Parts: sequence; structure tokens; C-alpha cells
Amino acid sequence: MGEFRDREHIKSYAIRATRMSAAQRRAFDELYGQYCVPASSLPVDPHSLFKSEDHPVYLEIGFGMGDATAEMAAAQPDVNFLGIEVHRPGVGKLLAAIERGGLSNIRIIHDDALLVVEQMIPPDCLDGVLLFFPDPWPKKRHHKRRIVRDSFVELLVARLRPGGFLYSVTDWEEYAEWMMDVFDRARGIENPFEGYAPAQSWRPGTAFEKKGCAAGREIRELYFRRA
Repeated sequence: MGEFRDREHIKSYAIRATRMSAAQRRAFDELYGQYCVPASSLPVDPHSLFKSEDHPVYLEIGFGMGDATAEMAAAQPDVNFLGIEVHRPGVGKLLAAIERGGLSNIRIIHDDALLVVEQMIPPDCLDGVLLFFPDPWPKKRHHKRRIVRDSFVELLVARLRPGGFLYSVTDWEEYAEWMMDVFDRARGIENPFEGYAPAQSWRPGTAFEKKGCAAGREIRELYFRRA
């Protein structure tokens, strides 16, 4: 049995009691079956989920309200984006953006990212993994909830194609150092930069980034490639 298969595992998120707007609820109810992929305990080739199966696939873990996801997909029609999110309002908002922008290169899995990566994503199939502003769980007693940990990064690396990248961004200095240590320890990926990476030109800003900057926190980026 896999490490994350038990539904009682320590979750890297907390379900927020955020109410859905009428537009988000309509999109969720009407578009879910068209753009959302059912959770499964069996592997699914991510490329088969899109009309353009030959395009690279980027897996985005925890896309929040989906604004950055929609922006990336609109700017890069030759890349397919598979997003994972547990919060219904974010899923609903991204579904509405997909419909509004005619974005055929986004699919969504509404489930726990730890379970999805372990069960649904086959090895050697992803061209990139995006992890933008994951919850830092800043209190020391909550560090066990952080999604970036050795066992999960090992899974992510195994699911990257050779040359595929793992790209994470945070505005919490201590979490950035934590992630750098975990990535440095991971076998099979290497840092093409000396320390933190420059911001990739195609990465849009996020609401979390704006809040971090407004609070005076520095944005730190980590970009590693599978050897």
C-alpha cells in the first residue's frame, strides 16, 4: 500500500469554509464533467486527457483560484496544464475562466495532490511540475503538513521526464530554505543555477505573491531539472 493511499494521512492543506459565488457554483455544476478528471486509484496518461496529446504537460499542484493557471494556458497554447486543487471555489472559478477564454489546454483534478501524484500519474510522463506559493505552515508543530518533503519530492522526480523541471516559488524565507534542502537531497534532479533561480519569464504573478510583497517578504524561486 502506498504511503499516501490511506485517507487518514496527514494532509498538506486545510479545507477553508469559503463560500462559492453564484458564477463559481454554476461553472462547477455545468462544466465539471467536461474539464475535470475523475480521481482514480489507477494510473492515467496525462497526455491522453487533452486533444493535443503531443504537447508537453505541466502539472500544477494547488492552483488556488486559478488566475495564474488561466493566464499561463492562454499565453502558452502549445502547453497542456493539468491542475490539482481541493477547494471548490477555486475549481469553479478556473472552470469559468476556461469557458470564458476558450482554453482547451487545461484539465483539473479535484482531489488531494499527494494521492493524485502517487496513484494517477505514471512515471516519466511530465514535462514540468509547478508548485507556486504552497502553504508554508510556518509554525514548527505544523511543519509535518508541508507538502514539500523528501518522500513526495521523490515521487515528483520519478514522474518527470528526463529534462523535465520542478519549479517552486515561495515568499517565506524559512520555507524556501527548507525546500532547497529537500530538493538538494533528492536523487535525480539538479540545480542549473547557483542557489535560487531567477523568475521564469512565463510565470505570472499570483495573489499570494502580491500579499507577500505588500508585507515586505522576498520572493524566492527554486528551479530544478531531472538529470
